[in-house]
Amino acid sequence: MIRADVRTACAAAVATLLGAVALTPVFTSAGWFPPAFVVVGSVLAAGLLLRAAAHRAAGGPDREPAGPWALLVPAGQLVAVVCVLTALFAPDGALLGALPTPQSLEGLGGVLADGAAEVREQATPALPLTGLLALTTLFVGLVAIVVDLVAVTAGRAAVAGLALLILLCVPVGTVTGAIGLPALVAPAVGFAVLLWADQRRVLGGLHGWAGGGGAAVRIGAVALVAGVLLGPLVPILEEGSFGTGLGGGVGGATGTALDPVAELRGELSRPEPIELLRVDASVEDLGYLRAVALDEYDPAEGWTLSNLDGQISVLEDDTLAPLPARQVARPVTADITVLEHDDRFLPLPSSPLSVSVDRDAAAWRFDGATGTVFGRDVSTEGLGYRVAASEPRPSPDLLSRAVPLPEGAAIQERFGTLPELDPSIGALTAELTAGAATPYERVRRIQDYLTDRGNGFTYSLSTASGTSGDDLVDFLRLKRGYCEQYAGAMAVLVRQAGMPARVALGYTPGSVQDDDSRLITSDDAHAWVEVFFQGLGWVPFDPTPIAVDRRVALPWSPRASDRIEETDELPAPTAPTAAPPVEVPREDRVPEAVPQAQTAPTAETSLRPVLLSLGAVAAAAALLSLPGGLRVLQRRRRLADGDPGGLWDELRASATDLGIRLDPAWTPRRTAEELTAAARPEPGLAEAFIFLAGAEEAAAYGPPRAATSDPRLPEALRTARRGLLAAQPWPRRLAARLWPTSVRDGLRDLLPRRPGTTPAAVR
Repeated sequence: MIRADVRTACAAAVATLLGAVALTPVFTSAGWFPPAFVVVGSVLAAGLLLRAAAHRAAGGPDREPAGPWALLVPAGQLVAVVCVLTALFAPDGALLGALPTPQSLEGLGGVLADGAAEVREQATPALPLTGLLALTTLFVGLVAIVVDLVAVTAGRAAVAGLALLILLCVPVGTVTGAIGLPALVAPAVGFAVLLWADQRRVLGGLHGWAGGGGAAVRIGAVALVAGVLLGPLVPILEEGSFGTGLGGGVGGATGTALDPVAELRGELSRPEPIELLRVDASVEDLGYLRAVALDEYDPAEGWTLSNLDGQISVLEDDTLAPLPARQVARPVTADITVLEHDDRFLPLPSSPLSVSVDRDAAAWRFDGATGTVFGRDVSTEGLGYRVAASEPRPSPDLLSRAVPLPEGAAIQERFGTLPELDPSIGALTAELTAGAATPYERVRRIQDYLTDRGNGFTYSLSTASGTSGDDLVDFLRLKRGYCEQYAGAMAVLVRQAGMPARVALGYTPGSVQDDDSRLITSDDAHAWVEVFFQGLGWVPFDPTPIAVDRRVALPWSPRASDRIEETDELPAPTAPTAAPPVEVPREDRVPEAVPQAQTAPTAETSLRPVLLSLGAVAAAAALLSLPGGLRVLQRRRRLADGDPGGLWDELRASATDLGIRLDPAWTPRRTAEELTAAARPEPGLAEAFIFLAGAEEAAAYGPPRAATSDPRLPEALRTARRGLLAAQPWPRRLAARLWPTSVRDGLRDLLPRRPGTTPAAVR
């Protein structure tokens, strides 16, 4: 018995690891797998040790351990999982670096809380952040315990394969597009391993193909082929994220937060000007206050924000985003007071070096790749903060000497990739950059094209709808738009020209007040472009023709035309209506502070991964409960009929479910004697078995009138079943309720059999 347990436990561990391979497309790297491997190994080791101790306590390997030992095994495995999590993610304060203490458990709780926040923030493929890895390790460890419990303790290794479905649901519910063959093949192979273990356990001493290996491999192969062929038919989710992702601010429909999604669309609503920030800076000509950078482009969705690395607190680093040594820069300090700004992103000067906030400092995180400071479960509402930065101030000559990035550079891979675009965009980029000798010249030519009024581009908050189905193509054809369209278009063209680029969202410096501070309102929301130059870092460019008093001085980025022809045409009403009083805004107002109410569709669709996961769990639960449900219905039908033969069949099925082996050649009286010996003694139990056996013999061998129902038979059956159940440990009773062997054997008997085999009932 113990040898079969070891074999099945090892098969369960291997199957869990293979099932965990389904998580590969969920992460950007394989950094999640080593912790998962360790935690599955710990579950296996704990299970083997505890079961060996249980068999020894029971008196030998062939003795069934008592019920409390069966409960102790998963409890011990859970302790092993906690020890692994402590050693890997919260060793401070732990005994020997692995044994949990109150201090280490508190630290582990903080890591898991960070992981829960990262699930909400990350989109797939996700960065392997510490908290997210801890949650993933815990998740895989719990699945390993469930698979081991069902396969070894309950003796249903094939049924344990349903737990692998939970692992597969993660990429299916979160990854947009194909998840790849490994994510499908590996769980199918894991299921085949469980089938093999189930066959070997059922058929006992047989070996090799005769021991069920051939059948397991055939069934596993069918499962594998079905997974590969049916995989493309599984529905995918549009957002491809764990949760809601890092949306805009938490502000309401007041326009006090920047939506970190720059869509190339017109007809933005125009909120009334709201005072957002007051800035006291060390320089008179303050540059942009940058909130967030958008780094992913999709023709249908526009520019969006990808994953942010939230592991570094602004308290942990006093040199957040230093510029390269070759770059010319100027130091800037600014004290910023929040008025009505309410967002998860801190508006900061370019290249911040240090940030100090007056509250919840540890909750503000820094993403080095995008230079963004964002809050975790906090907002800027009522905040005061001080920032020291180093603004880039390159000369045109310095930029012209920048050389192209080497092939395969990591920053080019992240900030230079594009999806398949309309051929007309590539043709335009090739025409604009033909003969350009340096990266800087390519960027300047693209900006000149967008800022030269002779090319027909105009600034407008009201844009006509295009007909191509591609917003970027429509903007480049109609040549009419606002800052997000200009910045988004330039960033795409720069990437096509071979340069890393991204769209920055934030604010222009606002207006100077009587006390020499600057007041920034929702009118100052703006979008511009940042281009990366080898050895110089990120440099801002602004192709939008905004008013002179709102511009930021960028000597290296002059516009081809300084003449501004801006319009702000309101759409004409479709029917005559009384004109309400309207406050006339500034002509160059840029309402990119999109009210959060407008992002409701995204928030709604973000529930789909949760619903799909819940549906998968519900489906797995339904499959798990199906055999037990069939047995309940079968028992009720037999009790309702009261037929002696049916009640006797029910008694034999109950014994089979509890693992009591009955020889089909035994007479009913011999069977009753064996069952009486296997049941827990109680008054009237032996009489109940004899009564049922006598009724079965009378119905089978007596005259037809002897087969009539006796109203005392159902109660006799209930008494007999209670005696059998009371004599068995609770794991066996649970297995009989959830995965009744009689149902499995009945289904097996319905299947075609090879010549020379016998039905399960007469083995």
